[in-house]
Amino acid sequence: MTERDAEFGEMIITRVFDAPRELVFECMTTPEHLAHFWGPPGITTPLENITIDLRPGGVFETTMLNDATGEEYPNIGEFVEVVAPDKLVWREQGNAEGMTNTVTFADLGDGRTETVTHQTNVPTMYLSPEARAGMDASLDRFADYLDSIR
Repeated sequence: MTERDAEFGEMIITRVFDAPRELVFECMTTPEHLAHFWGPPGITTPLENITIDLRPGGVFETTMLNDATGEEYPNIGEFVEVVAPDKLVWREQGNAEGMTNTVTFADLGDGRTETVTHQTNVPTMYLSPEARAGMDASLDRFADYLDSIR
């Protein structure tokens, strides 16, 4: 194991949503939807803080706001692969290699969708139990949002 390997890791998160694949994909790629759930509780991402150019080479940019302090959390990425409604791949700026997020969307055939998010080159600080809990809480918010629009 190299020193670089110790600084970065990977994470796989699997979730099932009670919504059709096309809707799940649309909600994860449309600013008007993302503004309702992007980030853990206590964090908001206003519509004007989301830019999506849904194509390889296109930008995926968000700035989340801490509701209590107003602190900003910018995130800039670039889409690497877009295969609607099956797969999204984007690379985030912020470390030497760029954290890469690959999300696959599987139609379970019963109106539900399984998403598998595979993150590579994840900085160690994002692999902590607290960071994982924040990701899980964000996905809970997404599930609640999907329920509210169905």
